Amino acid sequence: MSKEPKKEMSFLDHLEILRWHLVRSSTAILIFGTIAFLFKNIIFDTILLAPTKLDFYTYKLLCTISKTFSTDGMCIEKLPFTLQSLGMAEQFSIHIWVSITAGIIIAFPYIIWEVWRFISPGLYKNERKYAFSFIFISSILFFAGVLFGYYVITPLSVNFLGNYSISDLVDRNFKIGSYISIIKSSVLASGLMFELPVIIFFLAKMGLITPEFLKTYRKHAIVIVLILAALITPPDVISQIIVTIPIIFLYEISIIIATVVYKKQQKEIKSKSHKPVKK
Repeated sequence: MSKEPKKEMSFLDHLEILRWHLVRSSTAILIFGTIAFLFKNIIFDTILLAPTKLDFYTYKLLCTISKTFSTDGMCIEKLPFTLQSLGMAEQFSIHIWVSITAGIIIAFPYIIWEVWRFISPGLYKNERKYAFSFIFISSILFFAGVLFGYYVITPLSVNFLGNYSISDLVDRNFKIGSYISIIKSSVLASGLMFELPVIIFFLAKMGLITPEFLKTYRKHAIVIVLILAALITPPDVISQIIVTIPIIFLYEISIIIATVVYKKQQKEIKSKSHKPVKK
């Protein structure tokens, strides 16, 4: 007995399914955010405030590299600023939003899984078996971007902005909120930028981007990357180069991915066109 064809879902049905995916993702964020909220000392003292100390790993690494070339030019000798809270509820508010951000970062693999569950019904059966690979690669790229933002962009920004002064008469007492904002934007922006290969993969699968398109507009992409690097890093050449290199590397990987996808699609089209038509 043949199975009845599945009833096509309406737009409202899709919205209802999307709503439940969002509810489950939000619940995961809330759970991990609550855990982060409880571990306040680790989140703030050990992680977020670490770049304000001279013994931070990146500062020591830069100094080691600098001394390898018989110079102290990259050694961080001082961070002449203090952090302060000026509002009664400021610290509590920051604690809440930092916990939510931490929840998003920790729950990212689950969020990606929910995204996959939402889009998988529209994929072919042979494509659904790549669920684990999609979640794993997306998560690895995101966490790599988060670490890059934390260990590279954040200390470069803190060092430059913390030492920058328009006059010796001006004290550098920064609001804790502005400091946290720099870390949050650096980490999340890097995490999302590192998802470029995954985004290119899906755009190539949908036929919206081809390898030739990416190769043709490579120079334009490099300009955009330089602009992005200028926005999320201090306005010095070394910092911008450090940020630009991995993004360009990801762009080149994206071209390879798009090429593989395109060749596979062309092969499938040729195989279908050569199939004998049943009479």
